[in-house]
Amino acid sequence: MKRIIVLLLVLIGAVTTGFSQILEPVKWTTSVEKLSETEYKLISKATIDQGWHLYSQDVPEDGPIPTSFIYDDAGGAIKIIGNTSEEEGHTEDDPVFEMRIKYFDKSAVFEQKIEILSDDVTTINAIVEFMSCNDSQCTPPTEFDLIFELPGSGKDAAANTTDAISDEGQNSSSSNRGLWGIFIIAFLSGFAALLTPCVFPMIPLTVSFFTKQSQNKAVGIRNAIFYGICIIVIYVLLGTAVTAIFGADSLNALATNVWFNLIFFLLLVVFAVSFLGAFEITLPSSWANKVDAQSNKTGLIGIFFMALALAIVSFSCTGPIVGTLLVEAASKGGLAPIIGMFGFSLAIALPFGLFAAFPGWMNSLPKSGGWLNTVKVVLGFLELALAFKFLSQADLVLQLHFLEREVFIAIWIAIFGALALYLFGKIQLPHDSPLSYISVGRLSLGLLVLSFTIYLIPGLWGAPLNLISAFPPPLDYSESPYGVGYTKIGSGGTVSANAHGDLPDGAHLLAPHDILAFNDYDKGLAYAKEIGKPVMIDFTGWACVNCRKMEQNVWPKPKVLDILKNKVVLISLYVDDKRKLEADEVVDSRLKPGKKLKYIGQKWSELQTIKYKANTQPFYVLMDHNEENLIDPVAYTPNVDEYHNWLTNGLENFKNK
Repeated sequence: MKRIIVLLLVLIGAVTTGFSQILEPVKWTTSVEKLSETEYKLISKATIDQGWHLYSQDVPEDGPIPTSFIYDDAGGAIKIIGNTSEEEGHTEDDPVFEMRIKYFDKSAVFEQKIEILSDDVTTINAIVEFMSCNDSQCTPPTEFDLIFELPGSGKDAAANTTDAISDEGQNSSSSNRGLWGIFIIAFLSGFAALLTPCVFPMIPLTVSFFTKQSQNKAVGIRNAIFYGICIIVIYVLLGTAVTAIFGADSLNALATNVWFNLIFFLLLVVFAVSFLGAFEITLPSSWANKVDAQSNKTGLIGIFFMALALAIVSFSCTGPIVGTLLVEAASKGGLAPIIGMFGFSLAIALPFGLFAAFPGWMNSLPKSGGWLNTVKVVLGFLELALAFKFLSQADLVLQLHFLEREVFIAIWIAIFGALALYLFGKIQLPHDSPLSYISVGRLSLGLLVLSFTIYLIPGLWGAPLNLISAFPPPLDYSESPYGVGYTKIGSGGTVSANAHGDLPDGAHLLAPHDILAFNDYDKGLAYAKEIGKPVMIDFTGWACVNCRKMEQNVWPKPKVLDILKNKVVLISLYVDDKRKLEADEVVDSRLKPGKKLKYIGQKWSELQTIKYKANTQPFYVLMDHNEENLIDPVAYTPNVDEYHNWLTNGLENFKNK
């Protein structure tokens, strides 16, 4: 049941849309090593594109499609000795399949020993079946012909590869959106760090330094700009070091690794407790003393060491923020840690550089005081709340159900409730100054936090909580997936009235939102014609992370859910469906002459490839009853408004036909 939604219909719309996103991230080459006069080793090498991975030959039941080899024995002229061996690879917990799965990245080598029983054999033929995935999409289960030329046969034993049309535009666009998000969060985090007792008091000291060292205003501005650049360089080097140590690709895998999520949880708890005043995280004082001594030098070198001194001295406040930021950026992978550190350091550098260049602005700054520690404590509460996101991810991967949705929300209610009491002066922590009255700013923030806490409470009874949908476990990972007071009955429906009545032939309901869906193209299209609604084809897959994100974060939104339940007929076609086609449905492949389509998933995969020129999931198509597109198809679209606009524009085109 679990593996029937990964990759679907791959290329359908070249004629109408020109939308092309065929991906072939795995290329195969073959070679042969002679072991003796009659024995040979067949070597199959997979070259895997950056960010993608190939599954092992041995995966648990109900897991993804394993890599498998079938060798032609040439009518008994070739003896296959033993099994195909493979490299060590990586074994990690997969959150989608909820099991430990072995996979390969960058490259993989498979070896098979054979014995030649006839002198007439010069070529060995084989077939490899495989699927490949990255963190946002998968390719359909694919068969590929391998040809091994024996040494001395005189034939070309070069690589057996195929060309592919890449979806660089789509992937880079999605990546750019993610990096912009990291940059904005990091930039805001940098401003938060400015308002801590370790950093804010450093601003007048910096201004004093530049006032004394600069002979005139022009030199002062130059030094201030260089000082800001030095701050940025120091933090960006930290992000670069993290990326270099862990690797741009492997960082992304941390997001689904149980042990890393548990380590991140403990790390953020330590940061939070530090901010709450239990202890301070500091670097060795000898580092600060040595760097401070160098900062007394004149010229640009002295300015650089002063920037380094700022980073070290303020570490007790910036360290937890930087650590949290790096943890979050690491889960995104790629250049995210570098972009994150650039955004954070830019926010730090701008005020220091500007106040150093224009010292007169200092008069507009508020004075240091107890409010700085309040900012630090508030950040501590936020760190603590964020920590449970990582504990939740570990629990989801292991499917322990210790931290189900209700428990997670209850913990957040407790954390933000305590924060509200702190802001109202009902709780005092170490390092807090005596509070004789509550300022307007503190009262306003307290009311905002209290409002958010009250907003969370209905989530205990099944409210979707759209404001924080990315943080708690999904609605179906809950004590009451259908909400308190509702239970699932039969194969669909709830105790509440079923808007669909008796289900049409071939239809089922998708929990917990009871969206009517078909898994058969013809039955779904026939039903759409019967009731006069357009069709939405959903190309999806079990190993498709972004398919799950769309289903859990975008589809449940009221305005989207209303369309999916009431205004379209949803057809979900599963390209990795390994059920065999009926004998009268087996046809020749149009993509691979001489091959037969044996499985249901192959049928839908070839449909997608031929008609839409796409082979990745998720992939969504809106079409009319003549199977013509109402609007250009879209892939992963996490922005709810953008996805809703796509749906409404397609529906409007359907009405106007």
